[in-house]
Amino acid sequence: MTTPDHLDDLDAVTALADRVRRAAYRAVADAAPDPAGRDEVAEALGVGRTLAAFHLDKLVDAGLLEVSYARRSGRSGPGAGRPAKLYRLSAAEHAVSVPPRAYRSAAELLAEALERSGAEETLYRVAEEHGRKAGPEPDVTTLLTGNGYQPATREDGRIELRNCPYHRVAEQFPPLICGMNLAMLNGLLEGAGLADEWCARMDPAPGRCCVTVSKNKTN
Repeated sequence: MTTPDHLDDLDAVTALADRVRRAAYRAVADAAPDPAGRDEVAEALGVGRTLAAFHLDKLVDAGLLEVSYARRSGRSGPGAGRPAKLYRLSAAEHAVSVPPRAYRSAAELLAEALERSGAEETLYRVAEEHGRKAGPEPDVTTLLTGNGYQPATREDGRIELRNCPYHRVAEQFPPLICGMNLAMLNGLLEGAGLADEWCARMDPAPGRCCVTVSKNKTN
């Protein structure tokens, strides 16, 4: 059955079919957790500001981006200029399945069953084993990106993950799913041959994954 929600999701995904618009979405995602302005996106795409603004606003209409306004100079009062229009990723998620499926509901049921049965440790072992199967990869950023994360290296050398691949289920079952995510990441690092250099640890903060990846202290 096709519902209005399914049609909205289809519209949102279709909005990314345009190559330039898709690149604009990626530029905003790369700026996270900070918002991105029209000038920054235009520069990243190598297009004019007007064209960048056109595609950014189309992404807003599709529900993929959210808008805010701020004076980036930090000044206020007369002479401070107009606030800039800024864009960040929408918190909404969009998925299209034809015919409709309910994998999220299945994940939620399984998570609840695991919590009730006290089988968390089994889940963590399975996640770590699954991570190890990804195999060798000498570059940690490539490893993380290839497994659905959006890594961003901070000044202190930590790698933050700007997204959580399990966000919706993690919101409902945070200890269970965040623990699974931590085990998965440590398994990935071990399987890649990077566990002597890097480790994953719980480091929760708003707006990003609760796990960060850091250099081992001996390095």
